Amino acid sequence: MVERIETESRKLLGRLRDAMAGDDPGQARLDKITHLIADSIGCEVCSIYLFRDEETLELCATEGLNADAVHRTRMRLGEGLVGRVALRRQVVNTADAPSAKGFRFMPETGEEVFSSFLGVPVQRLGEALGVLVVQSKAAREFSADEVYALEVVAMVLAEMTELGAFVGEGSAMGARHSQPSMLRGTVAQEGVAEGHIWLHEPRVVVTNPIADDPHREMERLTEAVEDLRVGVDKMLALAAGDKEQAQVLEAYRMFANSKGWMRRMQEDISNGLSAEAAVEKEQSLARARMGQATDNYLRERLSDLDDLSNRLLRILTGQGADTGAEMPADPILVARNIGPAELLDYGRSLRGIILEAGSVGSHAAIVARALAIPLIVHVDRATLEALNGDHVMVDGEQGIVHLRPDDTVVTAFRDKMAMQAAAVERYASIRDKPAETRCGSVVALHMNAGLMADLPSLVGSGAEGVGLFRTELQFLVRNQMPRRSELSALYARVLDAASGKPVIFRTLDIGSDKVLPYMKPNDEPNPALGWRAIRVGLDKPGVMRMQLQALIRAANGRPLTIMFPFVAQYEEYTRARAEVDKAMDREARLGHVLPSELKVGAMLETPSLAFAPQKFFEEVGFLSIGGNDLKQFFFAADRENERVRRRYDTLNVSFLSFIERIVERCVQTDTPLSFCGEDAGRPVEALCFAAIGLRSLSMRPASIGPVKSLLRRSNLDEVRKVIADARHRGEMNVRPAIMEYLRQQT
Repeated sequence: MVERIETESRKLLGRLRDAMAGDDPGQARLDKITHLIADSIGCEVCSIYLFRDEETLELCATEGLNADAVHRTRMRLGEGLVGRVALRRQVVNTADAPSAKGFRFMPETGEEVFSSFLGVPVQRLGEALGVLVVQSKAAREFSADEVYALEVVAMVLAEMTELGAFVGEGSAMGARHSQPSMLRGTVAQEGVAEGHIWLHEPRVVVTNPIADDPHREMERLTEAVEDLRVGVDKMLALAAGDKEQAQVLEAYRMFANSKGWMRRMQEDISNGLSAEAAVEKEQSLARARMGQATDNYLRERLSDLDDLSNRLLRILTGQGADTGAEMPADPILVARNIGPAELLDYGRSLRGIILEAGSVGSHAAIVARALAIPLIVHVDRATLEALNGDHVMVDGEQGIVHLRPDDTVVTAFRDKMAMQAAAVERYASIRDKPAETRCGSVVALHMNAGLMADLPSLVGSGAEGVGLFRTELQFLVRNQMPRRSELSALYARVLDAASGKPVIFRTLDIGSDKVLPYMKPNDEPNPALGWRAIRVGLDKPGVMRMQLQALIRAANGRPLTIMFPFVAQYEEYTRARAEVDKAMDREARLGHVLPSELKVGAMLETPSLAFAPQKFFEEVGFLSIGGNDLKQFFFAADRENERVRRRYDTLNVSFLSFIERIVERCVQTDTPLSFCGEDAGRPVEALCFAAIGLRSLSMRPASIGPVKSLLRRSNLDEVRKVIADARHRGEMNVRPAIMEYLRQQT
């Protein structure tokens, strides 16, 4: 029976290939295919449903149902049995369709006389493209061999759909990758950009899904898998000594030598698929399972298999990373994910970045912020939808990607960019003026940085100094620990570029989502609350001492300001401060020039530190509120989780009251205090911070102009009264009252 089905499958695929080879328009091809499948499977009905948009399936061709229903019958994703197949990307096989859960009767199709139903998802690399359905009057469940044969055919249909085989006169199908598409994600770095797509890893396109010679395809697959195994073994040899990398490669080797994986691909080839199509069929199934897996270990293993399949496809097709395509002059980078070193290689040539994976606090996000490049993460289907050279507009304010936008979107987007450009020109006129409010209060505005490339922004933005220099980037982009001399030279160049303006160096903030390539990751259930930042430094003091020595030498007689991250209690600060004193003593004994002035402070990122003993506030050189972490801990809302982080507003009365308490404690002890984080760069939030007593803010360079402009037009006494009145009225959030006040001022 199996051999008969395999033979019939090969025959059907051969007939499909012949149908594709003609010059028929797209609709005629679809019609031929449904007839061929119905005839081969021995069913009265074969129908093909394809997606019109992300949520709507359309009957695009049928053999056996009413012809008038074609391009008229539509259903939502999840609606009816067809919609259920598309939603779950799983086969539905029933002998009594009208009684099956979720059945939806569509009278215009005339399908009520057909009892049996078999629906198979048409998918490519985990992306659902449609549903292939066969039906018959006789009540029966289709055999496993028939289901398998239809899955093979669905694979070919997916490839043909991707290649545009069903586009043309007489069909209502638009060409894939030609229609406007709007994708949504999470903002990791604000800004807007227009440009053209540049794929970090070019798509592998399978142009020959149907095999002419199964025996030759078997040989090609065997040769390619052997090349793959040799390549993995070579990578393993090079990874000797790197335990973590070796563990990943061992998983690769396990899959590369998997007999089950090889057997399934061989079965697909015996059914008529080419070697490339067989690999991609397995990859599509792995991606579909990956999307449904809740277990992290299983997701990682499926991801390994997905990556290995990509490597195998590139061997088979010869489509490597170097395709000969030229990067556009205005590239918007699209990738599933990307490391910090790779992103730095692109540098400031990029206009924007779109990632399917990634996170708000990832290494890539840190680099993107340092380079001031708009970045949107968690953009589903980005690598599937985009092609090299596609026109794209990135709205890093709303987290929206407009791919191949129509004229209306282009006009509106360019109007928005023009308004922002005009605002930048207005901000340039106040660049050298202080952020002095109408009531006479002056707020110091500093910039955040992490790369030498950031420092020119000190002049252009009007920043009074660097309120936060992230030192971890130099550790993250390397494959081994940097030497003390390298760090000292870098820190010296930073101070040189600052030309006397203050620079606050934050010591190494690693752990949580920032794991060094050469550092063993800890499997922590909640890394944001785990072994990170100063906790790592105090447990592994060698790295902290090396960095402190590098900073002291870089100062070379100039003022030096050091800040420790993630301090949760007084004792952590005193231990870290003791390390600074030891480093100073050691450098003095060695005869090195000491800083002319030394300030040592801490970041207040945990609520516990706000309640530290009075002695802490008296001893610490200064405090900087780390707003991003403090906010997520205060509200117990993971800032990587879109379902909760947007529920809580910085201008919530409880959070503002908490910040006010910190301000009051610092006033009592005359402790310098600043606010550092994304909220400091949002004009309305910055205005409220200034109104409750903060006189120093640190933000990305591009935010300084907008914040300064609003502060210079405002009276803090009036803003303070608006906040107080809102509290008195029992309002839980002062934003509505503040926005109304600002509207009245314009």
